[in-house]
Amino acid sequence: MKALVLEEIHKLSLRDFPIDAAEKDLAPRDVRIKLHTVGICGSDVHYYTHGRIGPFVVEEPMILGHEASGTVIEIGAEVTSLAVGDRVCMEPGIPDPNSKATRLGLYNVDPAVRFWATPPVHGILRPTCVHPEAFTFKLPDSVSFAEAAMVEPLAVGVHAATKAEIRPGDVALVMGAGPIGLVTALSALAAGCARVYVCDLDDAKLEIAAKLGAITPINVTREDPAKRILAETDGWGAEIVFEATGSPKAAASVFEPLSPGGRVVMIGGQAEPIAYDAGAAMVREARVENIFRYAHVFPRCVKMLASGAIDVKPLITRTFAFEDSVKAFEIAASAPKGDVKMQIELPQ
Repeated sequence: MKALVLEEIHKLSLRDFPIDAAEKDLAPRDVRIKLHTVGICGSDVHYYTHGRIGPFVVEEPMILGHEASGTVIEIGAEVTSLAVGDRVCMEPGIPDPNSKATRLGLYNVDPAVRFWATPPVHGILRPTCVHPEAFTFKLPDSVSFAEAAMVEPLAVGVHAATKAEIRPGDVALVMGAGPIGLVTALSALAAGCARVYVCDLDDAKLEIAAKLGAITPINVTREDPAKRILAETDGWGAEIVFEATGSPKAAASVFEPLSPGGRVVMIGGQAEPIAYDAGAAMVREARVENIFRYAHVFPRCVKMLASGAIDVKPLITRTFAFEDSVKAFEIAASAPKGDVKMQIELPQ
């Protein structure tokens, strides 16, 4: 089975990889999926460039990729909700069904969760994979494979919007116009925000953001987001601030544009401890939420794509053939301006 393998830092290869033998037999409630489209995530790129994310270290060759869609080609004996030929997207994190976190409904923070392309678990930039029925979701005809491969990052935005407890008419600021920042902005609008400000350094990405709906772009190299938002809200501020940059400098400023009683949602991963202005949080009686991936939102995401409540197509800025996967990662690692989401299509 040919797969895109991270051999070591800055070294990728497209080669046969002996994972198919381990997936030869299906468990009763598993399905076999022929992969169609796989998105390139920032975490995939980070493993490529750094070889680790926090405690997760690549110590041996690993297949990359976890944002995916495909077609069911085989089902286990006890599968009832899916059939051969169904088009699907897949939630990549599989928890221990008997863990306390899972039983409490917090399966995304189960310490035993096995997540695609997170060492030592292999990803799905390969022709086929085996996955549990419970974490595989049928697609309506109106949702393309490319859109379906966006469900995984969209799930982060929807989870963040859910944590923010958005009320109709709220104003929000999203810090960061990368893929996660923009799906968060879309999710905030879908949840009822009257206006969403998005700030970033990249004018090309901000131009994309401005076309997604009631979104005001702010380039932080030329303008202070807090001053702009306070001026346009009669000094009140934004009810919600989403931090989606992973930048310590940005994270240190989350309370500046926040309204009294506002909510901050920390999305961007931080490699080191960050500054936290407890006084600024206190005088606003701010609530701070943190998210780790997502839980219970994949079906909601599929429904919103199908209904048109959220349109992720403008975020897909480049598509590569599977044989060009190494080149795709090299380009993604260079962080070209204006590129939001790059995807790879596998042979069908």
